Amino acid sequence: MKEKIRKLFTNVWNVPNVLTMIRLALVPVFVLVFNAGYNRWALAIFCLASLTDAVDGYLARKLGQITDFGKLFDPLADKLMVMTALFCQGNAGVFPWSAIFIVLGKELFMVLGGVFMLGKGVVVYANYFGKTATVCFILSLILSFFHEELGSWGVQLDLMLLWLSVGLAIVAMVVYTFRAWRQIRKAKK
Repeated sequence: MKEKIRKLFTNVWNVPNVLTMIRLALVPVFVLVFNAGYNRWALAIFCLASLTDAVDGYLARKLGQITDFGKLFDPLADKLMVMTALFCQGNAGVFPWSAIFIVLGKELFMVLGGVFMLGKGVVVYANYFGKTATVCFILSLILSFFHEELGSWGVQLDLMLLWLSVGLAIVAMVVYTFRAWRQIRKAKK
C-alpha cells in the first residue's frame, strides 16, 4: 500500500495536476463567496473551476502528462465542486434535495466501487454517459444562478437539466458497474 501511495504522489508537479489542485482549492472559496451572497462571483468561480476541468484533461493527454495523481484527483475535484455547488443551491432552495441526495448516493457508491476496484488492481474508465452527465450538471448549475429569471419565463431549464443529469448519472453508474464486474471476471480467468 505504501508503494501505491508513493507512486500516487510521484511526478505531480505538471500543469494539468496544478490545475486540478487549483480546482480543489476553489471549492471552499466558492462556498464562502456563495454564502456571503455574492452569487455572480460564485458563478464566476464555478465557471473558472469548470474551465480548469476541461483544460487539465486536454493538456494531460496532449502533453503526455497523465499521472496516477491526475487519474484520482481530477475526477475527485470535479465531484467535489459539483456536489458543493449542488448543496449550496439546495440550501438556497433552488434545487430539490431529492435530486441532490440521489446524486450523493450515486457518488458514494462510485467512490466505494472505485476503492474496491483499486484493491483488485482493475481500472474502469469514465464512460460517455458519465461525461455527458457532468456537462449537464455544469450547465444546470450555471443556469441555476438565473433560476428566478428562468422562472419568470415559465421554464425552469435549470431543473429540467438537473433531472436529465441525474438520469444520465444513474445510467453511467450502471454501465460502470457492469464494466467493472466484467473486468473482474476477466481478471480471474
